[in-house]
Amino acid sequence: MPHLCELDGLEVHFPLRGAAAWLRMLKDGHPSVVRAVDGVSFHVDAGETLGLVGESGCGKSTVARALVRLAQPTGGRIIFDGAELTGLSDEAYNGVRPHLQMVFQDPAASLNPRLPVRRMVEEPLRLHTKLDAAERRARAEAVLEEVGLGRELADRYPHELSGGQCQRVNIARALVTNPRLIVLDEPTSALDVSLRARVILLLEELRQRHGLSYLFISHDLATVRYLASRVAVMYLGVIVEEAEAAELFDRPAHPYTRALLAAVPEPDPEAKRDSFTLSGEIPSPIDIPCGCRLRTRCPLAQPVCAEPVPYREVAPGHFAACHLL
Repeated sequence: MPHLCELDGLEVHFPLRGAAAWLRMLKDGHPSVVRAVDGVSFHVDAGETLGLVGESGCGKSTVARALVRLAQPTGGRIIFDGAELTGLSDEAYNGVRPHLQMVFQDPAASLNPRLPVRRMVEEPLRLHTKLDAAERRARAEAVLEEVGLGRELADRYPHELSGGQCQRVNIARALVTNPRLIVLDEPTSALDVSLRARVILLLEELRQRHGLSYLFISHDLATVRYLASRVAVMYLGVIVEEAEAAELFDRPAHPYTRALLAAVPEPDPEAKRDSFTLSGEIPSPIDIPCGCRLRTRCPLAQPVCAEPVPYREVAPGHFAACHLL
């Protein structure tokens, strides 16, 4: 069965600018680029949630922005519902937008402070459907109620709402066009714990009710474990491991995944923990180490780790990129 969405070798490189770029040009003899996303491949099937995890700066949000055309890919392919998006004109891509929506990290900053809630939720309908004003209003109010916002909030402005209410408006705006895939870029990171739990429960309820697919990007591994059916782990612009959620959390194969899981707080002081840790800082995406990108921080690194790393299946449906497996 074809995948709903597939990324094949996606690259997003940003040219280095300013004095630093000029100095590096003199040193290296060629223009320098920031390799934010450097050959990412994964897929999302209909009705599933794929979790994409990794440290800040690993390229997760750039993948999300490239998927919804807020960042321009410099290589690879994005295939959605059987159509390749990377070669589409802006006009042709407008036909895809209703089916591929995004919820951003900062709830309030994602909303127009000059527009009331109803107007913001109606806007995608005005742009992408032929509904008249009364039909748009009815649809917007119905979706707002579905995400837990009453009609009395429809005429308020973002500054009159709480952070959790603002994020529900963002979810309603993404949901109003009946999308097939919603990209969720750390949608709960700006919320406190109680609001975070409510939004997570809402997202799962909506997924089941509407048969949605999610690309859920987060550094909160507990939330990912609850929501995601599969998980892909990203480090320094590439995917280093991918597996079913239960398999990955119970039997992590890549040292980076082990380190991520070992860093999750454990409420039970008597529970056994993996003490595996990494050293140092993430290398610059301008000067990426050869071979395994983790080798400069990994306590298990061997000379072979400087060689190109195979990305192979280490168990049924479980893939990882490590020489030592």
